[in-house]
Amino acid sequence: MRRMAWKHWLAGMLLGGAVVGCRSTQEVSYLGEADLSHYRNYTQQVEYPAVDQSTPFDVVNSDRPRTIKDRRTDEVWDLSLMEAIQTAVANNKIIRSRQQFLGQGISAVGQVQTASVYDPAIRETGFLFGSRGVEAALADFDTQFTTSLIMGRANTVQNTLLPTPGFNSTQNTGAFTSGLQKNFAGGGQFAINHNWNYLDSNQPGTLYPSAYSGNLQAQYRHPLWAGSGPEYTRIAGPVTSSFGGITGVTQGVSIARINTDISIADFENNVVTMVRDVEDLYWELYLAYRQYDADVANRDSSLRTWREVKAKMEVGASGGNASAEAQARENYFEIRSRVENSLASIYSVENSFRRLIGLAVNDGRIIRPADNPLEGEYVANWEVGLSEALTRRLELRRQKWQIKSLELQMIAAKSLTNPRLDFVGGYQLNGFGDNLTGSARDGLTGPGYGSAYSNLLRGDQQAWNAGFQMSMPIGFRSAMAQLRNTELQLMKARAALAAIEQDISHEVADAIQKVDTAYVTARTNLDRRIASERRVEATTAEYDAGVRDATLDLVLRAQASKAAAEISLFTSLVRYNQAITELHLRKGTLLENNNIALGESAWVPEAQDEALRRAWARSHAIPSENLDTKPAEFASPVPYPKTDLTFPGVSTPSPRSRFAAPMTNGVPPVPATEPVPTTGGSDDE
Repeated sequence: MRRMAWKHWLAGMLLGGAVVGCRSTQEVSYLGEADLSHYRNYTQQVEYPAVDQSTPFDVVNSDRPRTIKDRRTDEVWDLSLMEAIQTAVANNKIIRSRQQFLGQGISAVGQVQTASVYDPAIRETGFLFGSRGVEAALADFDTQFTTSLIMGRANTVQNTLLPTPGFNSTQNTGAFTSGLQKNFAGGGQFAINHNWNYLDSNQPGTLYPSAYSGNLQAQYRHPLWAGSGPEYTRIAGPVTSSFGGITGVTQGVSIARINTDISIADFENNVVTMVRDVEDLYWELYLAYRQYDADVANRDSSLRTWREVKAKMEVGASGGNASAEAQARENYFEIRSRVENSLASIYSVENSFRRLIGLAVNDGRIIRPADNPLEGEYVANWEVGLSEALTRRLELRRQKWQIKSLELQMIAAKSLTNPRLDFVGGYQLNGFGDNLTGSARDGLTGPGYGSAYSNLLRGDQQAWNAGFQMSMPIGFRSAMAQLRNTELQLMKARAALAAIEQDISHEVADAIQKVDTAYVTARTNLDRRIASERRVEATTAEYDAGVRDATLDLVLRAQASKAAAEISLFTSLVRYNQAITELHLRKGTLLENNNIALGESAWVPEAQDEALRRAWARSHAIPSENLDTKPAEFASPVPYPKTDLTFPGVSTPSPRSRFAAPMTNGVPPVPATEPVPTTGGSDDE
């Protein structure tokens, strides 16, 4: 009955708590005045970062952009192509491209994803697992120092009759530990530890009321099977500090070095893209000027025609009727609108070009290309071009670094499919004494334990251990899965390399076809321009002579055809030069063709001093005849030549791939007879 009553009371209390918890919130009164300045009745709203960074000088001091309504006489800046490329390389720490606005390269975590000159250094200084740089990988071999000093006091009642019933035990304790730990390239780990424990107790029957006990110990562990040797350690890092599936076999110095080389290849590829965009936009700006000149010439010609027709109409001469004058007037205004659009195109392209090379919107100068496009024939040799592309293309270099990384990872993964067998050994000196330091004589014992350090250094109390430890998972399922996964990734990487090489061959072939097509088209458009000039001269002469079938409409059409032929000629010349740039891009020689080379900036003086100090220390190290720490070479300062390319019936080509055909009046010569398709030639022609 009492148990049942207890259950009823418990149920009632729970029900009462639930009822109280469901009551509505009541007003609570507090003493003093309330200060709610910190309170906000919202959780999220649009806010702005408190970042104080000055805006670039070119942005603040830029003039207003040019428009066709506000035509000012600005200084003409005749800019060469090489100077434009140099300006772009010097100004663009954040590498620009035509297709992407820099503000669109911001990730969700606020990092700028656009390529920059800082990317290789950021990759080199990475410290997180999966993105560690060389310095972070080398940090695994830094000596680790640890120390601690912990003191305490404890009072406890002892359940004893002696020395007195309920004896109150008092203990003052202190623990000091200090140690050094070092990983070696061979996988071994060495540690030196120094420990002292202090105990002050009122327990009866002790030799000293307070005493020090401690040791000085050296321990060494070395892997003999799985994860052993410098090769594994350079690839995967020390096996004693890995976390299995988290780190894998990619935390070593060699893999970090390869990842840095991959980031350099990515950076160089972005520089190549920027240089290609600069060249393309430079020639588009040249074309915009040429189109403007052609439209202006056509406008002036149509204006003269309109004035002549109007003069004839006013005196009643032949060909000067009202309909002819209206047609000439309409034609003039149509062509003038083209001139205005051409001028606007110059301003637009020039503004895009300024953004690409890192200049202000308007600095009082208008850029005008100073170089003319190449007009001579460019003869590209297929064998030389393909060999250069398969040797120099950055995509191949990057993919080969991936393959080399996976090859090294597979070596480390194979090592982990063996049992973990380690040699372990240690040596220890123990010490004990009434005091930590001082005289060893205590007047109580023969050896004398008055000083703990004296007892430790005498070496009377020694301990050592040596042996082997082995551990292995039955079946090695995880290690075999890692090895198989690495093998599959390597197979995929090799297949990707073959596919990339095949795509590159098609790209080189397509680029060569575009070069030849653009050159032949340019020659044809040159013939068209010459023919259009003769047409204008003939129709104008016939119209002025009053030939029966010669009308004003034919004259205006001839003038428009001449302007279109002029624009087509320069368009084809620009496309021809852009095709040559595309060919250099596909061959991987664009930077070399523009005299651009990538290099690391000079070290700071502190880094140079540190490197010299380490080199001096290594030169005084004790040599070992049985120790070889030089890793196998997996990198080359120059591209590996392609020795597997064979072209049947083709002799070794000359390294030249360009020659200029004779030119007349700055343009390719006009053939005396009907032009025939150009078959091209080799470098030996």
